[in-house]
Amino acid sequence: MLTYFVIGPILMAIFLYLLPFVKATRIVAIIAQGILLLAAGYLFFISQETAIVTNIGNYEGFLGIRLMVDPLASVFVLLTAFIFLIATIYGFKEENDNLFWFLLFVWEGLLIGVFMARDFFNIFVLMEVATVAVAVLIMYKRDNRSMYDGMIYLMINIVVMQFYLFGIGYMYKITGVLDMDAAMQRIGVMDRNLFFLPYALIMTFVALKCALLPLFTWLPKAHGTPGAPSSISAVLSGLHIKAGVYLFLRFQDVFGEVAITEFFLVIGIVTAMVGIIMALSQTDIKLILAYSTIAQVGLIMTGLNIPDSYSYVGSLYYIINHAMFKSALFLSAGMIVRMYGTRNITKISGVLRKNTLVGVTTIMACLGIIGTPFFGGSISKYFLMANAGGPLLAILIVMNLGTMLVFIRYAQILFGRAEVKGSNVKPDGCQQATAFILGGLCLALGLVGEPVIGFLFQMSVSINLADYIEKIIIFVTSLGVGSLIFGLFIKNGDALLAKIRRMDLGFRGMCVSIGVFFAMVLIAVSVLNRSLV
Repeated sequence: MLTYFVIGPILMAIFLYLLPFVKATRIVAIIAQGILLLAAGYLFFISQETAIVTNIGNYEGFLGIRLMVDPLASVFVLLTAFIFLIATIYGFKEENDNLFWFLLFVWEGLLIGVFMARDFFNIFVLMEVATVAVAVLIMYKRDNRSMYDGMIYLMINIVVMQFYLFGIGYMYKITGVLDMDAAMQRIGVMDRNLFFLPYALIMTFVALKCALLPLFTWLPKAHGTPGAPSSISAVLSGLHIKAGVYLFLRFQDVFGEVAITEFFLVIGIVTAMVGIIMALSQTDIKLILAYSTIAQVGLIMTGLNIPDSYSYVGSLYYIINHAMFKSALFLSAGMIVRMYGTRNITKISGVLRKNTLVGVTTIMACLGIIGTPFFGGSISKYFLMANAGGPLLAILIVMNLGTMLVFIRYAQILFGRAEVKGSNVKPDGCQQATAFILGGLCLALGLVGEPVIGFLFQMSVSINLADYIEKIIIFVTSLGVGSLIFGLFIKNGDALLAKIRRMDLGFRGMCVSIGVFFAMVLIAVSVLNRSLV
């Protein structure tokens, strides 16, 4: 029963909260995560033949609450179980109390519920409660910065949730249903003009969850806050933001011909470019990674909105790969911060000498994210760019060049002398092992990319050797150009980077940006749909 995948982690959260033994709590948490991963794997296999549906309350049709797992949802559930298992093992020897484990398991159950839910209102409830859980985890250390970042995250999500709530209210008024499949059927036979407003309201909510321009300024505060445990930053950046991308895919399907792709293609491109510029300007290593996440989500959104099946599956596979290398980078960054006692990139050097395993993990993750040949990022980007041509191909190449610039700068911490003044804390074995596993997967998912894509997404794909060699030549050329640009303009461009770094939106500015984005979507959906009629 699908309900167990949602209720099970929440019941386990309560049990762990009440368990009085600290070490036993951690052991039980790991065992529970392992069992959940096995169950998610079983669910993945049986969902490949036919979608699995559970009607809660035994209501037939579209009257009750429905949970459904199809092949796409099963991949996200499996990814969720794996990333949370990694986060749990990483946090085994950290000083986390029972509240931490309670919130972690509640968060996991809610995310799985989002991936399974098939009605608008239950998605609202699940996302709202998950927002509270994440906000508390951001504020976990209770220092002033963490409290501020957590409250910003909570308040801005509460604001955008009202847009979503009004959107589903309009949907219910027009269609008489809240079930997504029933709404899809009725949208297909009704006047599309009726759905412009609810579409704009709902997609504004989705855009903020995806951290698209201009709705991304909350993300660095949440993902890069000093007080949040590194395992939480890894889950936020590697997995949680993918819930927004997943909802984007689902809602685009629901709205059918009303949905617009051209607009989100442009927004994805601009988001990626701005994310790269902001990442380059940072000196805090966690903020570099946080802004890089914005850029990578922009790339994913670009690929999802290219009208091509290879671009679509390449973007889906990039979601999996991004979860691996970004989680590895955040977990490694957490260990680096403890080793050096600082998050300032200018004060960190010689990581590879100081801790070889952490350094190698960081190298593998960086190679994956920049699309190095034979790594998972390369295979994803190959399919994402396979049939893109003309200006769009040039834009995608420039986007990857920007990613290279970010991680050429980030990789500076790996080399040089390892003389530091700071805490000099040595990471424990569990932390190093979990991060290294993720780093290894960055390579493994590239070496077996074709069969894994066919296995996960039930789509037969093939790599053309001549085309892949061409992509390798483009990669090598881009890396050379990137190194030259970095050495000439970025390495010593502190004054300009400092000005960019100070650019930020407060809570009021974020609220204004939500309103602006809503107006943009409403205008775009009205103009583009009427031009097609």
